[in-house]
Amino acid sequence: MAAATGLSLILSLIFSVVTFAAMQVFKATLASSEVMTIVGGFIGAFLFVLLLTAVGNAETLFFGRGFQTKLFPEVLFCMLVAAVASGIVHRVCFTTCIIFSMVDLYYINRLSASTHGSAAVKQVVAPRKKK
Repeated sequence: MAAATGLSLILSLIFSVVTFAAMQVFKATLASSEVMTIVGGFIGAFLFVLLLTAVGNAETLFFGRGFQTKLFPEVLFCMLVAAVASGIVHRVCFTTCIIFSMVDLYYINRLSASTHGSAAVKQVVAPRKKK
């Protein structure tokens, strides 16, 4: 069951703050080994999804149902915030966060296209000239 837009906005903001706080509390653990730095980037990508959900829900509340989240500035802003939060933990977390966030964005786009339908491309056929 899906949550209402307002409730989803509040929940995603709360989970974003909790995720960021957990990254800061476990900073030493996440920077301790190579595997943990990759885990830190994965957690940063999760933060990206939460932030993108919050921004999308806020836009829906303020601008209406037809408003879409665009690549610039919404997606890039959320990715930058999540990457910087990961970069505070470790430099490798920054890089892996960007990579995991792009993978997340690909699957979010596929899910959105299958749920809401992709934009229809209208083909224009030029009329043939008679000889």
